Amino acid sequence: MKKIEVLGTGCKKCVNTAEQIQAIAGELGIEVEVEKVTDPATIMGYQVMSTPAVAIDGTLVHSGSVPGREKIESLLKG
Repeated sequence: MKKIEVLGTGCKKCVNTAEQIQAIAGELGIEVEVEKVTDPATIMGYQVMSTPAVAIDGTLVHSGSVPGREKIESLLKG
């Protein structure tokens, strides 16, 4: 199971990112645990300057925008 953290302030884009990741993972049959992280210290620990950002299993893999479907699929399959 992949642990996915959506890093951001809880804005609409961050919520949308988390929902899309959860939905696409379900369609692909990939087990994920999606956590919304709003703690500024945690977000800065990943050196994120622009949100929403996505970390998978502790590694930052995307930041600055809502990732598109193809990007999410490649992240989940990677």
